Amino acid sequence: MKEHTERPVVHIFGVPVSRLNMKDTVQLLTQAVQERRPHQVVTANPIIVMTGLDDPDYMSVLQSAELVVPDGAGLVWATGVAGSPVAERVAGYDLLHELMKVGEDYHWKVYLLGSTPEVIQETANRLQKIYPGVLIAGYRDGYFGHEQDQEVIAAIKAAQPDLLFVARGADTQEPWIGRYKQELGVPVMMGVGGSFDVISGRTKRAPKLFQKLRAEWLYRLLREPTRYKRMLALPKFAVKVLREKENMTKVR
Repeated sequence: MKEHTERPVVHIFGVPVSRLNMKDTVQLLTQAVQERRPHQVVTANPIIVMTGLDDPDYMSVLQSAELVVPDGAGLVWATGVAGSPVAERVAGYDLLHELMKVGEDYHWKVYLLGSTPEVIQETANRLQKIYPGVLIAGYRDGYFGHEQDQEVIAAIKAAQPDLLFVARGADTQEPWIGRYKQELGVPVMMGVGGSFDVISGRTKRAPKLFQKLRAEWLYRLLREPTRYKRMLALPKFAVKVLREKENMTKVR
């Protein structure tokens, strides 16, 4: 397993969760861009942790990532139960925008990968308007198979981006980035889940009240009841944390 020596972490069932706040996380990734060091960023939540516990290959991806930020409120809660609370929740959607803000100062180049052709195009258009100092160097939808991976990688490398945001679903995007991050060589590669849907206007982010109550998961479930099977991992995670809190932080 990769040693995480650049910042403080707390291990939650073997997943090395960063304890840095948003400001320090952005500073760390800004340095990664300046030094051109490939960094895979995982925006973790309880569902991702539970997936790792069920799938050794997926867990290997999580443990090999250069940075795992606490995106989910349940994961933030778990670090407190473990006695090593993180500084704050570092939501992937917010981290994307914070990196774009910094990118304006440095005129970074960004590549967007994932979602549908319509959503990715609208996301590229909107981000370019919001952050004119950043160059959207390329984008592509997420509908491609393994046989097209090299074609996609070639397009990304040709664009020479500083940031690569991938929205193909957590079960696909994290392993894909992990498999090809050295070949891609992009300084910051981050899975962003449904962020493109929100940026493009296709869906809405949870209202501030839900965010303050740490209940964005409930808002998403109310809007998309079909997510209930996926959401079943949340109570399972909570029970596991309470049952195994004494051993939860041991590296597995």
